[in-house]
Amino acid sequence: MANNLLDQVFSRCRNENRAALVGYLTAGDPNISDSTLLLHHLAIHADIIEIGMPFSDPMADGAVIQAASERALASGCTLADVFSLTQSVRRQHPDVGIVLMGYANTPYSIGFESFAAQAADAGANGVLLVDIPPEECGICREAFQQHQLKQIFLLSPTSSEDRIQRVIEVASGFIYYVALTGVTGAELGETSVIKARVEILRQRTSIPICVGFGIKTVEKAHEIACFSDGVVIGSAFVSIVTASDTKLFDASDPLLKIACNMRSAMKRPKK
Repeated sequence: MANNLLDQVFSRCRNENRAALVGYLTAGDPNISDSTLLLHHLAIHADIIEIGMPFSDPMADGAVIQAASERALASGCTLADVFSLTQSVRRQHPDVGIVLMGYANTPYSIGFESFAAQAADAGANGVLLVDIPPEECGICREAFQQHQLKQIFLLSPTSSEDRIQRVIEVASGFIYYVALTGVTGAELGETSVIKARVEILRQRTSIPICVGFGIKTVEKAHEIACFSDGVVIGSAFVSIVTASDTKLFDASDPLLKIACNMRSAMKRPKK
């Protein structure tokens, strides 16, 4: 798998005058079988898929994604299953960018070298570990680089100048800009404020900037798409999955519908 697939995705989206749709789902939610189908359905419309590695204490996530991790763990989802799901998506969707997202404990449990090797073999293009800031990325940076995995970092409205500069120096793939001061699924603030901050970042780096956290509607997604390189949709997709609805998903799957609508919202007005 080409190590610059994420670069290719953003280039393709720029050529089509749109932002990239970055869709998140938790691996193994509500179970491995249905998770496989959901990820494949999301891959039909998403440019990049963030596959969440279920963790018992997802402290940056709100109630919706926390519940998804709990369902996935209860169903027996392991890191090996995450790699298997990643490989399944990669085989059927060779042009979709795949980022593994989660917390440091998960790869640390098997060692960063082993994790990076297995992630790359499964077809992942990047990794975002929420609780490894740029100051501490030395513990995994070499392993990720060796296996050609982009290392993605978060910036937020409260990021200091020093933190911003550090992220710019070490980030690859894209920078994930957290649009609010809160957990996933919280209420989004004024779009104009987010736009101003993204424009400031864009003056300092050529790395693509994706905006996420709190983007729940097609209208808000479109507003963000008009000035960002990508829009991350998480809780709005995850909330479709419930513990009680574990039947096989077909063409009427509501995830397909909302993902299709979100994809359409990525188109920017003609200049």
